Amino acid sequence: MPVTLAEVAKWIGGTVDGDDSIKVSALAKIEEAKSGQLTFIANPKYARFIDSTKASAVLVDLDFPKSAKPLIRVSNPYFAFLTLAKKFYHGVPSVEKGVHPSVVLGENCKLGQDVAIGAHVVIGQNCIIGPATVVHPGVVIGDDVQIGADCLLYANVSIREQCRIGNNVIVQMGAVIGSDGFGFAFEGGKYHKLPQMGIVVIEDDVEIGANSAIDRATMGETIIRRGTKIDNLVQIAHNVEIDEHTAIAAQCGISGSTKIGKYVKMGGQAGLVGHITIGDYAAVGGQGGVTKSVPEKTFVSGYPAREHLKVKREEASLAKLPELIKKFRRLEAEVKELQGRLMEKGQNEKQ
Repeated sequence: MPVTLAEVAKWIGGTVDGDDSIKVSALAKIEEAKSGQLTFIANPKYARFIDSTKASAVLVDLDFPKSAKPLIRVSNPYFAFLTLAKKFYHGVPSVEKGVHPSVVLGENCKLGQDVAIGAHVVIGQNCIIGPATVVHPGVVIGDDVQIGADCLLYANVSIREQCRIGNNVIVQMGAVIGSDGFGFAFEGGKYHKLPQMGIVVIEDDVEIGANSAIDRATMGETIIRRGTKIDNLVQIAHNVEIDEHTAIAAQCGISGSTKIGKYVKMGGQAGLVGHITIGDYAAVGGQGGVTKSVPEKTFVSGYPAREHLKVKREEASLAKLPELIKKFRRLEAEVKELQGRLMEKGQNEKQ
C-alpha cells in the first residue's frame, strides 16, 4: 500500500525536505525510477540524476543540497534504503510452517517451534533444527547436524554430517557446507585420500552465497564467525578461520589453514595461499593474489599482492614504458653517433 513520505521518514529516523504528504509504494534505482517510487543517492556520482529522475522522492544524506525534488534526509542513505527494502519487498514465496509430507526425517531429530520444511528435504539422524527456521525444497542435511533459530536455507543446499550452524544464518541456493577438504598423500605413484574428520562451524548472522563451498576441517573446525558475509561461488578450504564481520566477494578462493581477521574485505576473484594470516581491517583488491601474510589495516592488490598504492605507482610507470623505450632507443642512437664522431675526430688528430 502507498505510504506518505512522513511515514517513511518515521520508519528510518529521517526528516522530509518538501511535501511530506506525497505517497510512494515502491523502491527503484534513481535513473530508472518512476512516479510513485522512492530512490536514493549514496554515491556522489549519482547526484547528477537529481533533476532528471522521475522518482517522487529521494533519500539523501544530511548535507545534500536543496532540490525541487522532495528529499528525505538521513545520516546513511544506503542503510536507510536497505531498511526500507525490508518494508516494501515481501521476498520469495514462503514455505508453509510444519513438515511437508515428502520430507525424509531421520530418527531422534528435534525440530523447534514454527519450523517450515519444504518438499523433498532429507534430514539425517540426531539433527537439531531451531525455532522458526525455514528449509526450502531439496535441501539435504546429514546426521548430527545442528541448526539454530531463524535460519533460512534455500533450495538444494547441502549440509554434511556434524556441522553446526548458529542463529539467523542465510544459506543461498546450491551452497555446500562440510564437503571434504582437498587432502591427499602421494605414494606409490598415486594419490591417497586423507580422511577429513573435522567439521564446519557457522556462527550467528552469517550469509553464504549461492554455489559456495565451505570444506570441513581435516581435524578440528573450519570456522566462519559472527556476521561474516560470503558471496556466490566462493571456495573456503579446510581449517580456514574467518573472523567476525568479514565480507568476501564472488569467486574468491581461500586455501587451507589460512586465518582471516575481523572486518576484512576481499574483492571478487581474489585468491589466498594456505597457512597465512590476513590481519584485522585489511583489504584485498579484486583478483589479488595473496602469497604471504597481510598486516592489519593494509590494502593489497595485484599479483603477487602488495600494498595498493605501490601497485598503482608501478602500473602508472608501466603505462609510460613504451614512450620511455622510444626515448631510450633515440638516446642510444645519439650516443652511438657521438661516439662515432669522437673516434673520427681522434683519428684525424693522429694524422
